[in-house]
Amino acid sequence: MTFRASTLIRAITLASAAGVALGALPSMAQDLPAISQWPDTPAARLEALAVLQTLNADLLSNASATLTLDRWCATHKLAPAGAKIVAQRVRGQDKPADGQIRETLAVKPDEPVAYRRVRLACGDRVLSEADNWYVPSRLTADMNEALNSSDVAFGRAVQSLNFTRTNLSAKLLWHPLPEGWEMATDFPASTTASLALPPLLLEHHAVLKLPDGTPFSALIESYTRSVLDFPVPALRQ
Repeated sequence: MTFRASTLIRAITLASAAGVALGALPSMAQDLPAISQWPDTPAARLEALAVLQTLNADLLSNASATLTLDRWCATHKLAPAGAKIVAQRVRGQDKPADGQIRETLAVKPDEPVAYRRVRLACGDRVLSEADNWYVPSRLTADMNEALNSSDVAFGRAVQSLNFTRTNLSAKLLWHPLPEGWEMATDFPASTTASLALPPLLLEHHAVLKLPDGTPFSALIESYTRSVLDFPVPALRQ
């Protein structure tokens, strides 16, 4: 259940940088409550897999994770009606762009690269954590001001650029069903407990590009268990 982009060199570059970025800071999703609304049954596990793959496909097919999470939050009623994704800034833990990130962004050694770490929240639920290296000279002055002085989500701040997204990798960090489940004769047994969800469920690496193909942002996005914080779908036969 791992998807790879065809741009192998860039994938390796960003993945290597991700190891440094994610390893340097413990996941903030550890702060989230572990209680799940999903029962630990074979049917619920199958539904969880289907829902995760649906979210995965939505994220991979849209340029802006922010706008995709806006729709996900509204559709699944994760916050009061009208709520939008907001970026909770994590300050004081900057990660300067190393040579690999600079190569991914196609910048010169002395060109400034800014860094932002945020938690993307809808209402009181944090749906995603993101590391973002971006090139200020490739944004407008107003965009840079908004990113520097506010907690606006990056995708919303740069929306007018009509950017595209190159997905380098997308990986399920949690597998509701064991490998080879589709050929197995037995599913995991039902229990009376809630389905235990790890803090992070999906991880995406991506590059955002201007319409002419110039990269301006390198992203590592980790999606939390709060994306499943709604009642299990009621299947009817």
